[in-house]
Amino acid sequence: MVVLAAAVVTKSGKAVISRQFREMQRARIEGLLASFPKLTSTGQQHTTVETEHVRYVYQPLDEMFMVLITNRQSNILQDIDSLHLFARVVSDTCRTLEEREILRNAFELLSSFDEIISEGYRENVNLAQVRSIIEMESHEEKIQEIIARNKEQEAKEELKRRAKQLEMQRREAQKRGQSYMAGNYSGNFGNNSRPSSTYNEPTVQSTVEERSSYNSSPALTSKAKGMQLGKKGKSNDLFEALKTEVGLEESMEKLNVGGIASPRVPHESVHVVVEEKITVVANRDGGLETMEVKGSMTLKIADSNITRVRLLVRATDDGAVQFQTHPNVDKALFKSDNVITLKDASRGFPVNQPVGFLKWRLLTKDESSIPLSINCWPSPAGDGTCDVNIDFELQSESAEFRGVIISIPITSGANPTVGNLDGTYEVDRQRRALDWHLPIIDASNKTGSIEFNAAAVDAGAFFPVSVSFESDKTFCDVEILDVQHVDTGASVVFSKEVLLSTEEYSIV
Repeated sequence: MVVLAAAVVTKSGKAVISRQFREMQRARIEGLLASFPKLTSTGQQHTTVETEHVRYVYQPLDEMFMVLITNRQSNILQDIDSLHLFARVVSDTCRTLEEREILRNAFELLSSFDEIISEGYRENVNLAQVRSIIEMESHEEKIQEIIARNKEQEAKEELKRRAKQLEMQRREAQKRGQSYMAGNYSGNFGNNSRPSSTYNEPTVQSTVEERSSYNSSPALTSKAKGMQLGKKGKSNDLFEALKTEVGLEESMEKLNVGGIASPRVPHESVHVVVEEKITVVANRDGGLETMEVKGSMTLKIADSNITRVRLLVRATDDGAVQFQTHPNVDKALFKSDNVITLKDASRGFPVNQPVGFLKWRLLTKDESSIPLSINCWPSPAGDGTCDVNIDFELQSESAEFRGVIISIPITSGANPTVGNLDGTYEVDRQRRALDWHLPIIDASNKTGSIEFNAAAVDAGAFFPVSVSFESDKTFCDVEILDVQHVDTGASVVFSKEVLLSTEEYSIV
């Protein structure tokens, strides 16, 4: 089957939105759509109509029509199935099937149309998959924004904590009759101050009284008030000193689009971010319920002289991973040569604007695909407590996970007694969880375990176990290999960041 175009038209033949999947002039499409209402018969239940050159497959949408224009040799049964999917996408995206609502959602609809038909041929997708692909980018963006806000808030809280700590030390020093940060006092006395660089409290007070005895004018009164203002200035100096000590500015610089707090990669004029989110839900017997990996590549160009580039990508297509390119990317070239370039060779990528050009998705129930297996064995001890043994095993020699936290639920008020342990642990009573911390899991540290005893009547109280980690290696075999000028083919210096993180990883 070959679908030439898909459109939503009014009963008078006016095109509300239209997407062409083959090279056709705009006048040709508008002429075909304008003649469509004249070919339909009022009161008839037909869903197809043919002319000498094309076939119309259509379905009413209240006061409009969903129309597919195909060639006459196309399989009509497949065309009707595609038509129904188009109609469901329109109904699912728009609250009402009115012209204004369809125009308001035109971008989402046209993007969805591109997911259904590629180069005139039907993709193997359903409504749920189309919805998931369209929503993927906005969902990731929200997560990134949340991570960035959380890290910024943590840096500010650390700053406040250190400021409070140093203020308490200052007060303790004053109680012991010692000076604290005396340099802040010395600037308040001008030329009449003593040459000494330190002042204790009695010295400061006597100096003020001595100056006041010579002149009781309002000007000197304001000087005394200046002493009070000096304390505020001292706090400001303390705050500035803390900014350097705590490293707030450096922490803020680390907040990039991916929320990565690992060693920062210097950004070149061409910068690529490769990010994956992994979701794993396994049962306590060791079986895999579901596993999903969502990945994306984002390009940001800072130099307007090198916007016309192509990207060479390693994307192993073993049938399990579904790849999706941006609508403006040459999809056929990516499928044949794994090259990312714009359809319009005269155009370039936007400057100083992150552009997601490739997404991929892996969905499997193959238990051998689990990157990190977790086994939790709670056993009732017969005295109202349970002995819990938990161990992990890295399944892939090449994987490397950082900042691993395995969180086990505990009952309210329980005081776990931890025995043998790899790594460290802490008890979060607010969340009612025991958090097992492991700095890194790799080929040299493939296995580990923890044993503890905690109050619980039912062994099921220690589920679900949740896991979080990060890695600078992707799960799917996807990598950016090179960036080249479109005209010369010369390589362009580029930088890249890679982050794999958990969206949900639980044993239920």
